[in-house]
Amino acid sequence: MLKDRRKYLLLLLLPLAAWWFCLPDPLFDASYSTVLLDQHGQLMGARLAGDEQWRFPGDDLNVPETFEKAIIAFEDKRFYHHPGVDLLAFGRAMRDNLKSKSVVSGGSTLTMQTMRMARGNESRNLWQKAIEMLWAVRAEVRYSKKEILRMYAAHAPFGGNVVGLAAASWRYYHKTPDQLSWGESATLAVLPNAPALIHPGRNQAALLFKRNRLIDKLFEEGHLDEMEASLAKQEPLPFAPQPLPNIAPHVLGHYTNSGKILKSTIDFDLQNRLSELLKRHADIMHLNGVYNAALLVMETESGEVRAYIGNVGQEQKDHQNDVDIIQSERSSGSILKPFLYCAALQDGLITPKGILEDIPTNIRGYQPLNFTLEYMGMVPADEALAMSLNVPAVRLLQQYGILPFKEKLVEAGLTTLHYSPDYYGLPLVLGGAEVTLWDICGAYASMGRILHHVYRYDHRYDVADIHAPVLFKSEKSKKENIVFTEEAPVWNAGAIWLTFEAMKTLRRPDQEGNWETYNSSHPVAWKTGTSFGYRDAWAVGVTPKYTIGVWIGNADGEGRPGVIGLQAAAPVMFDVLRMLEDDSPWWSPPYDALVQKRVCAESGWLASTSCTIIDTAYCVAGNQSTALCSYHTAVYTDDLRAFRYDPVCKNEQTVLKNYFVVPTLAENYYKRYNPSYEVVPPLHPDCADNFKPSDDIAIIYPRNGSKIYVPYEWDKKKSRAVFSAVHRSDTAQVYWHMDKQYLGKTKEFHRMEIDPSPGKHQLVLQDEYGSMVTTSFEVLASD
Repeated sequence: MLKDRRKYLLLLLLPLAAWWFCLPDPLFDASYSTVLLDQHGQLMGARLAGDEQWRFPGDDLNVPETFEKAIIAFEDKRFYHHPGVDLLAFGRAMRDNLKSKSVVSGGSTLTMQTMRMARGNESRNLWQKAIEMLWAVRAEVRYSKKEILRMYAAHAPFGGNVVGLAAASWRYYHKTPDQLSWGESATLAVLPNAPALIHPGRNQAALLFKRNRLIDKLFEEGHLDEMEASLAKQEPLPFAPQPLPNIAPHVLGHYTNSGKILKSTIDFDLQNRLSELLKRHADIMHLNGVYNAALLVMETESGEVRAYIGNVGQEQKDHQNDVDIIQSERSSGSILKPFLYCAALQDGLITPKGILEDIPTNIRGYQPLNFTLEYMGMVPADEALAMSLNVPAVRLLQQYGILPFKEKLVEAGLTTLHYSPDYYGLPLVLGGAEVTLWDICGAYASMGRILHHVYRYDHRYDVADIHAPVLFKSEKSKKENIVFTEEAPVWNAGAIWLTFEAMKTLRRPDQEGNWETYNSSHPVAWKTGTSFGYRDAWAVGVTPKYTIGVWIGNADGEGRPGVIGLQAAAPVMFDVLRMLEDDSPWWSPPYDALVQKRVCAESGWLASTSCTIIDTAYCVAGNQSTALCSYHTAVYTDDLRAFRYDPVCKNEQTVLKNYFVVPTLAENYYKRYNPSYEVVPPLHPDCADNFKPSDDIAIIYPRNGSKIYVPYEWDKKKSRAVFSAVHRSDTAQVYWHMDKQYLGKTKEFHRMEIDPSPGKHQLVLQDEYGSMVTTSFEVLASD
C-alpha cells in the first residue's frame, strides 16, 4: 500500500518537476545588435545582430509609460491581474473562432506571446498553445510583471528586420523609447500584432485605422484627455525605416559581434562638431593626395574620451578610410622627445636651460640630421625640445641609455615597443619605433593627471594615475583607498611641470627654419612629429582640462610633401582647442618637487666658480646632478683683445679675461645665431713656439676611427671625398697633411677634395699659429 502511494506521488511530482524546470535560462537564446551610446545615453551607432536583425539588447530597456499603457490596452487589458493565462480572453477567442469557423483571435496574453517568441515562434496549434500556457504560468512565478513586459518589448517584431522597442523607436522615429509620444507609442503597439501586414510605408490606411482605434481606447480608459487624443491622431505615420546614427563607426568596428550595449564616455555633440572640423581639413588635404586623418580628445584628469574619430570619410573604401588610425601602429616621428627630456630632467642629466651640442654627429655610423638640415652649435635644452632638434635628442638619448628610455616608455603606457633596444637603437627618439595615437594621448594625459593630483595628494603619487584612455564607463574603477608612494612611479611632478613649460611656447620653426606663431587663447603644452618620408604628421596638446591628439597621413603609408606635424596636424589641434570650452587655469608649480639652484646665465648649467653671471632656475628636487658649467676659461689677452697669450709668453700689458667658450666645432655654428658671442682671440705669433696643440681646430669629416667609402659616379668614374674642418678664427689659414704629405691650405671655408687610396690614413691639420689636430680613418676598397 505504501509503495503504491509513493508511486502515485512520484507520478504527480514528475509532471510538476517538468513544469517547474521547463523554462530555459536564459529565456531568450537570440543574437543581439551591438549598440554604442554616448556618455548621456544618446545612440551613436549600432550593428546588425548575427541573424541580420536589428535587435537591441533589452537588459537595460526601460519600457516607457506611454508604450506600456498602449500595448496593454491593445493586447492584454488584464495583464496585471492574471497569472499568465487569461481564461476569459481565451474562452472569448475560442467562441469567436468557432463562430467564424477560422482563427480570428488567439486569446494569448502578453506573457504567452513572450513565451512563444522565446520558443522561436513555433507554429500555432492547440498543442503549441498548451505549451505556451504552461510556460506563461511558470514565467509568472519566475519573473515580475515588469520583467515580462520588458522581455516582450525587447523581442517583439516590428516589421521587416526590426525587432524590439528600442530598435523600432530609432528605426521609425529616430529617438529613444522614453521620448515617444502617445501617437508614436500607439503606432508601435499595434505593429507586433501583424508586422508583415502593417509594415510602415505600406498599407498606411490599415495602420492609421488601428492606431487611431487604439488612441480612442486609451481615451476611453482615461489615459488621455480629449486634447491629447486629438493631437495624437494628428501625428504623422512613419514611412520607410530611417538609417541609424553612425557617429563613431571605428569604435563600433572593434566590437561588431559583441551583442552588447557599449556605454561610452564620448560626447555626442562634440563628436559631431569635431567630425565636421576634421572633414573640412581633410577636404583641403585631399588636394595634396592625403586621404586619412584621426583625432582623439580626452579629459586629462579622468582620462575619459570625449571624441574618437578613427578616420575621415569612413564610407569610402578606396583609401582605407575604414581603418581605425587611432589604434594603428605608426612611426612616431619626434612625438617621443618630451618623454626623453622629462626623463633626463628627472635623473639630473640636464637642466632646463643647460646648453646641448647641436653639431654634425656620427655615432657608430649613425648620422642624425635636423629637420632643417642645419646646426645651431649649442642650444638650451628647453629650446631644443621646442624646436624639435634631432641631433641634441640623439646625443641625449646616447647619454641616457636606449634600454632605460624604452623601459620608461613602457612604464608610461606605450604598448607597441615589441622589440629589443638594439633593434631600435638611437633612432628610437626620432621615429624608429611605431606607436599608436591611443597610447600617446594616454601617456601625455597621465603626465597631466599627476600634476592635477600633486597638491591633492600632498605631493605623493598614486600608481593608478598612469593609465590608458577610458572609452567605456565600465572601465572606470574608483578606488576608495588609494595606495600612495613617496617616490614617483614613472614621472616626477617637477620634471613634468618643467617639460610642459618648455612645450608651452607658441613659436616654432618650420621646415625652412622660418618661425611661425600659432594663436591660442589657452596655454597648451604641445608637440608635433613628422615621420621619415612624410608619412605621418602628429600633434599632441595637453591642457589641465583636455588632451588632444591628431594624426594626418595616408593609411597605406604613402608619403606626401606637406605631411609635416607643424603644417598638417598642428593647425587641426589648435582649431580643436579653440572649439573646446577650456577655461581651466594652468598647473601651479609643484614646489615640493622643485628646487631653485644657481645656474650660469650663459650656459644654463649649475654655476661653477668660473661663471661670472649667475642666475637662478628651477630644477627637479632630489636628483644628484653634478653637471657644473664647464664653458668658461681664463685667457691672457691684450687691451685690444687682438691676441691671447700663453702664460709663459705673457707680458706686463696682458690682462686675464674670463671667456665663455663652446667647443670649436660647435662654435662655428653657435656664433651665427649668437652675434654677442665673443670668440677667443688667436694666439700671438711670439707664443707659437711655446704653444701646445689646442682645440682651435676641429675636424668635421672624417671623424676619428671612422671607415669611409668613396663611391663611383654615374659614368663609372671614381668620385672624391670631401673633408671639412672649422677654426675659431675666421681669418686663420689651415694647412692640410695626409700621411705626412702636404695637400694644400684653406682659409675661411676649410674644405678639401681628396682621393685617398684604400687603407688606413692619418689626416693632420695645423694653423699658422701652430695649433694642430689629427684624425685617423680607413678607406674601404671599392669591392
